[in-house]
Amino acid sequence: MSNTSSVKTKEIINVLDLVYISIGAALIAICSWISIPTAVPFTLQTFAVFFVLLLLGGERGTIATLVYILLGAIGVPVFAGFSGGIGILFGSTGGYIIGFLFTGLIYMLFAKFFKKNIVMKVVALVLGLAVCYAFGTAWFMHVYMQNNGEVGLLTVLGWCVFPFIIPDLIKLALAVVVAKRIEPVIK
Repeated sequence: MSNTSSVKTKEIINVLDLVYISIGAALIAICSWISIPTAVPFTLQTFAVFFVLLLLGGERGTIATLVYILLGAIGVPVFAGFSGGIGILFGSTGGYIIGFLFTGLIYMLFAKFFKKNIVMKVVALVLGLAVCYAFGTAWFMHVYMQNNGEVGLLTVLGWCVFPFIIPDLIKLALAVVVAKRIEPVIK
């Protein structure tokens, strides 16, 4: 009898994990569709990645991010502007989307090796964002130079990173506040 109950408990945990991962991927998709019109428009996609990682933890949050990316890759319109398809990922800004996965992996590593306090979580997310920026910028430069010719690193940073640093840090802070409020309800 205890074997059966142990198996059922594992199945429930797996089903709950699948539900949380699905909701996390859906939340990232929904937030990618929300565009804030400013001088340089931005979406709430980064907020959702931060929030999902904070709320679901490194493993489930990273898997949710991967599911989101895979859904977009097969053509489901989950990316910004209701777009999808492998062409978006192989396009000039696709590296930033793939970079979200690195953010998740770094967060997951921090969760395994460091204390799970808010300071370490924020450090992990900031470091993950920096790696996302680095990967996305390298990707952008590669694709851009193939299609348009030479471009300098500072120029690309001016287009793709500098205008987003402050909004992304604000989104990170907002994700921390919202996740802290919702976390007791989830547990």
